[in-house]
Amino acid sequence: MINRKIFFDGYRARLDPNRKLDQNEVSALDNFLDFVDSSFKDLSIPQWVYVFATTFHETKATFLPVREAYWIPNAEAWRKKNLRYYPYYGRGYVQITWKDNYSKFAKLMGLDFENNPDLVMDPDNAFHIMIYGFIHGSFTGKKISDYINITKKDYKNARRCINGTDKADLIASYAN
Repeated sequence: MINRKIFFDGYRARLDPNRKLDQNEVSALDNFLDFVDSSFKDLSIPQWVYVFATTFHETKATFLPVREAYWIPNAEAWRKKNLRYYPYYGRGYVQITWKDNYSKFAKLMGLDFENNPDLVMDPDNAFHIMIYGFIHGSFTGKKISDYINITKKDYKNARRCINGTDKADLIASYAN
């Protein structure tokens, strides 16, 4: 199990030194760490470090599932007008997109993501989608073990598991 005191001390010192976490953020991080604890054997420590860094980035440090383009005013109307894959726009910790991905994870998890895409916003569902995708290469065909394994720790190219090389250096800096 992750020692929460050590974790939060390190998090505050290294990733978010310029502000104080509020209770909602602490609760979201605690919940995320509960998921990690329950799945710890699925990945190595360096792989978990990268999953954490990715989640930190993708959720803007909230550790809550987010919707694509959440920062845009009247975002749902914007999504409907601008995203050709609407209503299967990005949701979750790593924002899965497109109907075929929602269908794939619906079958894997036995949940109706096709008729209710917002089910992906449930933190438990979002976490399991993210971990499965990292392990099996479900998002881009690249698995986390392709870049982070017993012989290498390539945090920069591990971004290819989620989204090509977009923000690869930044996320690698979080992992480091």
